Amino acid sequence: MLGDFLRTVLSAALVLGVLVFIHELGHYLAARWRGVHVEVFSIGFGKPLLRWRDRVGTEWRICILPIGGYVKPHGFEGPEEASPEIRANWLPGRTFHDKPVLSRAIVIVAGPVFNFLLAIVLFAVVFAFNGRPPDASDLAGLRPSVGGVVAGSSADKAGLKPGDLIEQVDGVSIPNFANLQRLVAASPGRQVQLTVRRAGHDITLPATLGSVTDGGRAEGQLGVQADLPPPQHVSPGGAVVAAVRTTGVVIVGWVAGFWQLITGHVSPSHLGGTLRIAQMSGQFAAAGVTSLLTFMAILSINLGMVNLLPVPVLDGGRLVFYAIEALRGRPVSRGVQEYGFRAGFMLIAGIFLFATFNDLTQFGLFDWLRHVIG
Repeated sequence: MLGDFLRTVLSAALVLGVLVFIHELGHYLAARWRGVHVEVFSIGFGKPLLRWRDRVGTEWRICILPIGGYVKPHGFEGPEEASPEIRANWLPGRTFHDKPVLSRAIVIVAGPVFNFLLAIVLFAVVFAFNGRPPDASDLAGLRPSVGGVVAGSSADKAGLKPGDLIEQVDGVSIPNFANLQRLVAASPGRQVQLTVRRAGHDITLPATLGSVTDGGRAEGQLGVQADLPPPQHVSPGGAVVAAVRTTGVVIVGWVAGFWQLITGHVSPSHLGGTLRIAQMSGQFAAAGVTSLLTFMAILSINLGMVNLLPVPVLDGGRLVFYAIEALRGRPVSRGVQEYGFRAGFMLIAGIFLFATFNDLTQFGLFDWLRHVIG
């Protein structure tokens, strides 16, 4: 038990520390590139455990709370919100607010971009050493052979077994697994006759398809998993190409999932926070290096996408202000920005608290409290 706890804590610190460091490194390097002095590069918040200053004058910190981090560009605040003492210490030509809007936007967007680049690197490493997993093109002609049966599913109740080849559904020939998926999805709750080839003989199995709701529409479900081909060995260049493609697929999936969340087609109870990330970090670490790297890649993409949301206080919110500034030829008024940042902070704080509540609910804390009080 103690070993599992320590593994979870150390894995979470590693995962979150690396992802935050890479995100902030993007801001830092972009600021240096655009001629902005960086005053502070901090991993974590609170009291610094370690701090040092490099040759260009940036103070690096590792703080007591390793959740999050930040980079503080020189002159990040504008003249109207800086005290006379701060303005007196500004370095001419190296302040953030004096840079053109394009340079400021590059500094801000570099954080999420580096998260996507990290995901590509991690996926590429996994594919180079373990092979590329099958993608949509590989599955297009996949035979409708059963690789696994979900316990308690329609397939399980009908008697399907791994290795079975589903040849027909109600007399309709099934040429590939994708065709089986489409036919089943279009028949929620329907009773069907499956013609299955098993050990060289054809047998008929009756089945009642399950039904799940996806996007407000009922879809049929059988409960079988495809007999997937093994990962394909690829060259280093092929691993990078596959990593870029996989990162794109995850981004598209994230956008689709987020849209379902805000339109009410996915329950907000699925929203997890830092505690669930920590728990999953420990689980993936226990499963091996490959699983942990894959989890980190997916989580890095999530971090990048969340930061690109058009919410003030997030990178995406600042980019919206910069886009408006570029179109209008002048910055958004300070009052509008302040109200936007306050509203954005309240929104993010509310989501954080809600996600933490979901995490504690999933861990059974409230059931335990009710049991204790009762």
